[in-house]
Amino acid sequence: MTSGCEDNSNAPIFSGPDGDSLQIVEAFPLLDFNRPVDLQNNGDANLFVVEQRGVVQVFRSDPDTENTNIFLDITSVVDDRDKEEGLLGLAFHPDYSQNRYFYTNYTTSSGTTRISRFEVDAQNPLVAAPSSELVLLEFTQPFGNHNGGQLAFGPDGYLYIAVGDGGSGGDPQGHGQNTSTLLGSILRIDVDNPSGNLNYGIPTDNPFAGNQSGAREEIFAYGLRNPWRMSFDIETGLLWTGDVGQNEFEEIDIIENGGNYGWRIMEAFDCFQSANCDQSGLIKPYYHYKNDNINASITGGIVYRSSIVSLTGWYVYADYASGRIWALESVSTTPENLLLFDSNLRITSFGRDNLGEVYFCSHGGKIYKFSVE
Repeated sequence: MTSGCEDNSNAPIFSGPDGDSLQIVEAFPLLDFNRPVDLQNNGDANLFVVEQRGVVQVFRSDPDTENTNIFLDITSVVDDRDKEEGLLGLAFHPDYSQNRYFYTNYTTSSGTTRISRFEVDAQNPLVAAPSSELVLLEFTQPFGNHNGGQLAFGPDGYLYIAVGDGGSGGDPQGHGQNTSTLLGSILRIDVDNPSGNLNYGIPTDNPFAGNQSGAREEIFAYGLRNPWRMSFDIETGLLWTGDVGQNEFEEIDIIENGGNYGWRIMEAFDCFQSANCDQSGLIKPYYHYKNDNINASITGGIVYRSSIVSLTGWYVYADYASGRIWALESVSTTPENLLLFDSNLRITSFGRDNLGEVYFCSHGGKIYKFSVE
């Protein structure tokens, strides 16, 4: 297999329905972006690319598109000095066509993570109104890495928020197993029904809803190190998350309500520097792979359910450090994992358009997709 995919010279593993070769192609050859880290759609033919510096670009989902427009610019309040900080996530409300609400996850200049709601301009649906910002939730990040950052609305209509363990290395402050902090967790909040002095509500079936022990009620699942990119399978509703490992393993988790995914008791299936490696009640990864200084930082992906028959039902994901892209069986007790491409891309995120076609972002500035030729 040849490395590098800028020239589409990768040797494919999968084949199309007629035996055609699976290829990587530039989805929008005439467009370039500044460190893209997320790609979302708002239900129509537009795509939105999140640039880490604090800008969201919007454009028509057409391979001949020549220009983008700035949908949102919050660079004045976004801190992207650390490679894992910045504007990291975007999600459109399920009723966006009616209420025009969308949500962001970004790092502020004071080192906090801020989850905010914005509205689009009343006169132009392709321009956001920065002054409409409503801060829903803020929490301090003790270090500059492991911010997590993904936002996603689930089939239940609630907003899910991926949060890293606060950073440094080895979770020195023990956030992963501490449910009194929001760090190291997947959060779930109700943005439609604020409660008390909050700008959101707590779903009644969140695992710590109404608890008296000091656990944060926003927590849906915990024991995560740095969940970098999560997505819902549009057919099954399962929530898939790639969790970046310490030094040994990268893991893929299917997130369950109340689940404890083990960090920092465990790193994948191995005990992590723990005198008492009690694994009771821990949920082990659906899949994991070795961190070998080539593969070193998982980018969680998407269960593919679009036009390429041979990929349908497979979880497609990547490694940021190596550029490798795999397809993993999404329903199996012993899932098969196939290497699709050994590329030179720094893949930061996967996303879908309104028709379900899958795209992925390279930190180098391009957006790609799969094709059979």
